[in-house]
Amino acid sequence: MRKTLTAMILLLITMWGCTPMKHHESPKVNLILDTDLGPDYDDVGAMAVMHALADSGLVDILATVSSNRNEMTVPCVEIINRYFGRPDIPLGVVKLPDAVSLECPHKYRWTDSLPSHYPHSTLRSSLAPDAVAVYRRVLASQPDGSVTVCTIGSLTNLMSLLQSLPDSISPLTGRDLIARKVTRLVSMAGMFPEGREYNIYSDATAARTVVENWPGEITFCGFEIGYNIITGRVLGSLAVNDSPVKDVYALSMSHGEPQGRWSWDQATVLAAILGEKPFYTSRRGTMLVDEDGNNTWQPSPHGTHSYLVPTITYKEMETVIENLMIHQPQPSSNNVQ
Repeated sequence: MRKTLTAMILLLITMWGCTPMKHHESPKVNLILDTDLGPDYDDVGAMAVMHALADSGLVDILATVSSNRNEMTVPCVEIINRYFGRPDIPLGVVKLPDAVSLECPHKYRWTDSLPSHYPHSTLRSSLAPDAVAVYRRVLASQPDGSVTVCTIGSLTNLMSLLQSLPDSISPLTGRDLIARKVTRLVSMAGMFPEGREYNIYSDATAARTVVENWPGEITFCGFEIGYNIITGRVLGSLAVNDSPVKDVYALSMSHGEPQGRWSWDQATVLAAILGEKPFYTSRRGTMLVDEDGNNTWQPSPHGTHSYLVPTITYKEMETVIENLMIHQPQPSSNNVQ
């Protein structure tokens, strides 16, 4: 199974005559995923992409944390991790009382359906550990300069991590811990070269804090990329049973979105794990965020920020992402109890 999946990924990549850009000495990316899964279901597709690439041996998933404190978010995250045979991935959730709590907006809430049909041990999000403590514990345990952080929600957890103080987990401040352990932050945030995007304006204070104080490289996968990539049509019609990923897409698409769903988060996870080439190039500079959550861009060859620009067509990107989303785990790892 792993050899077949790896061969498929390499085939998709070599279609454009390129190989993945390596961001680490090791070919395997060590990833923390920060999601706001719940109000949208491209997060579910992004987690499927992440696990497919993990099954191929390209990524180690160190933790999955949530910037959405809705009570069904973490149970659904755990269900997807368990489905792909990784029930022990550390979970965390934002604990700030004023953090967003986002409900699934669909009439038939898949965030209620999944916990009623699939095994999970975290009964509600508030029972999960503090995301900041999870970040600190995982980062402290990793080699220096070895971790990629990927955010597909607000930057609330990262603001709290930046502001965290030395504790029993690590003698380093959050900023120093990031500077020592994190090699790159890849974020689905912003519109480029300027605009107003939800993951920024939903917590503008956090976004400003992170973009102004992050001690390293930030790569942004803007709204305009995922908005042009529609996926889920193949996934939603797969002849498989007991797949929470397929169930989410089938249920959501059958009640209002038969064409599929925009793919903001999948495009971001793809870049976080496989790097830019052959899918993207980037523009370097500095992102600026105002107090209302609008973002602008200052080009500069010396900036520590960059935003992605596709180098293949959106239809080609749809093919890559859809093929990763339909990956099914080995039967022995399904529904780990």
